[in-house]
Amino acid sequence: MADSRPGLYLIAYDIAHPKRLGRVHRILKKEGLPVQYSIFTVVMKRPRLLRLLDRIAEQIKEAEDDVRCYRLPENTETASLGKQYFPADVMLFSGGVDRLLGVAGKIVSGEDGSA
Repeated sequence: MADSRPGLYLIAYDIAHPKRLGRVHRILKKEGLPVQYSIFTVVMKRPRLLRLLDRIAEQIKEAEDDVRCYRLPENTETASLGKQYFPADVMLFSGGVDRLLGVAGKIVSGEDGSA
């Protein structure tokens, strides 16, 4: 993927100390969408992602903490089981990642998939 196109990234972390955990969480909360307790997704261009990871690296202790970043393919197939939590101001789309990346998607609301 070219640096000029936004990509979808999954960032997961396991931070040993509560103070560092809070700092990393606040950094990611400003930049992405929390998916689970210590997992965020971000959509951004690679140079911005590298700056984000540098900011996180300044907050952690490499011998104690673990932060991982994975680039997800544009056509990611996913499955979700159990209760899903998203903040009230988050709209979910069928093909939501595609829409964020500039490809048309279909709005989905309700459990039956009706709009």
